[in-house]
Amino acid sequence: MSRRSLVWAGVLGIALAAGAASRCAPREPKSKQAAAGRSDSAIAAQKTYVAPGDLDEYYMFSSGGHSGQVYVYGVPSMRHLSTIPVFTPYPATGYGFDDESRKMLGEFTWGDVHHPALSETSGDYDGRWLFVNEMNGRVARIDLRDFKTKQIFGPVPNVSGNHASAFVTWNSEYSMMASRFSIPIPKGTVAPIEQYATDYKGVVAAIRIDPKSGELTYGWEILMPPFDYDLGDAGKGPSADWMFWTSYNTERAIGKLEVTASQRDRDYIVAINWKAAEKAIAEGKGDLIGGVKVLDPQKVQGLVYLMPCGKSPHGVDVSPNGKWIVGSGKLQGVTTVFNFEKMLTAIRNKDFTGDEDGIPVLKYESIKDAEVTVGLGPLHTQFGPDDYAYTSLFVDSAIAKWKLGTWEVVDKVPMSYSIGHLSAAEGDTVSPDGKYLVGLNKLSHGRHLSVGPSQPESSQLVDITEEKMKLLYDAFTEPEPHYAQIIKADKVKPIEVYPKEENKHPLAIWDVNDAGVTRQGKKVTARVVAVRSTLSPTHIEVDEGDEVTVAVTNIEQTTDELHGLGLLDYNINVVVDPGETKTFTFVARKKGVFPYYCTNFCSALHQEMQGYLIVK
Repeated sequence: MSRRSLVWAGVLGIALAAGAASRCAPREPKSKQAAAGRSDSAIAAQKTYVAPGDLDEYYMFSSGGHSGQVYVYGVPSMRHLSTIPVFTPYPATGYGFDDESRKMLGEFTWGDVHHPALSETSGDYDGRWLFVNEMNGRVARIDLRDFKTKQIFGPVPNVSGNHASAFVTWNSEYSMMASRFSIPIPKGTVAPIEQYATDYKGVVAAIRIDPKSGELTYGWEILMPPFDYDLGDAGKGPSADWMFWTSYNTERAIGKLEVTASQRDRDYIVAINWKAAEKAIAEGKGDLIGGVKVLDPQKVQGLVYLMPCGKSPHGVDVSPNGKWIVGSGKLQGVTTVFNFEKMLTAIRNKDFTGDEDGIPVLKYESIKDAEVTVGLGPLHTQFGPDDYAYTSLFVDSAIAKWKLGTWEVVDKVPMSYSIGHLSAAEGDTVSPDGKYLVGLNKLSHGRHLSVGPSQPESSQLVDITEEKMKLLYDAFTEPEPHYAQIIKADKVKPIEVYPKEENKHPLAIWDVNDAGVTRQGKKVTARVVAVRSTLSPTHIEVDEGDEVTVAVTNIEQTTDELHGLGLLDYNINVVVDPGETKTFTFVARKKGVFPYYCTNFCSALHQEMQGYLIVK
């Protein structure tokens, strides 16, 4: 039997024994169980109830997986508040149909969204921006002033499978990136798969964030061994100059990775001194690969170190005080806590056990503080106040609560079912709130009305205000969420109307008398005003073959008065918020008369808000 088979045999044996023990345990009388159930349900209902007109205490921003979207929920109600389209078209808000969003999307109409990251100031969420990654090597910036995607950056050269992203540094200097799939570098180069161990490379990268605008630009990249790079986290406080990623397949294996990439006892956490990388780039070091500067740790020493971690880790998390680095191997029953100061001491003393392509491997015993026996299949860790940590357990389908410093597991709460990520209120910051935690489960196992074979994902709200955790609420989400972050609602200051004075669009107009059509050769521009309850002009005449640009300005300055413009038979629908101008451009290839109308209900005379495109 292979070593991997032995590991899983042990896991299965433990799981079966635990199940048998629970079946043999004495049970309370049904009457007591029923009374306790009613009591718990009443408490849960009270804690999650947000009365009509009242507001939730937190926003939760949840990734939408291969939907390409970000979902916004209120906590504790778990009400779905909004969908923010990012990497895919979304007709409900006209995203991907107007010129600006269509240009941002580029050639892609899908994106696999994984890890939202709120902007930070001194390690605390500041409510300015939300960054989110997707697998095609891109990262996007959402402005939380209006909850709109303002930039899609990438695909970034050399990065293949941007899974380990979009985690941000202590003061939002950088958004982190890394290759899940090592490939020959630069991208487009071909090498035989049999030469994977030598000719394929991984890449970690940092994307610079402008401190005022949030605009994303190239920072730096580092060439890495051909591992698979997984989730990361940035340091805090004393460790703020460092970035950490997990990696697996340190065997440099090919083929059936579930077997070939699980031979070693440990994989690695990658520790990168990003200040040293920044300095090296400023000094002109690095090679131009794929059009960007890439640092080679064999040539530039002191950038990267490898920390041995449990086999097949799927996440690394830095404690609020920045002192501990927590990593979990999926194929082990423990979570390992590394001490940042011990790591620095080991680096100074060159306490290494070898290297990988010139990158030093730190001695495990020299940097470890503890191995915490949290349970089976540990994945990710979030933090609460008072040095409590919460780790998701995929195999156990549970969350373990344990204490930093004493390393004692103090509680567990079951999840339904197969929890992946988890998100605590402000749990990635220097000052976690410790009120609520959401388990982001991969399966829902019939805890809802049946909707056929394609089941929703399960998100479960947990109360962590007391010594014992309590499950409060089941919520069900679109497929397929991975990770979420929860921020205090009062940190986010969204507008509800775009002020007229801020609209600098060159085609914006604010008076119906200025609406109309102009022509330059075969290019036609229509300036349209949307206001209750008319789209002006009420008809637009063009010639077949004309390139037509329609600019729609919603001149309303009243909350909630959105207008849309849907053009039948031309596959066009845009939604324009109060005070906003949007454009869409198309070629009038079809001859005839085509109605356009307001697609957002806006008034008693909404149905009358229409016009005609006449293509002669």
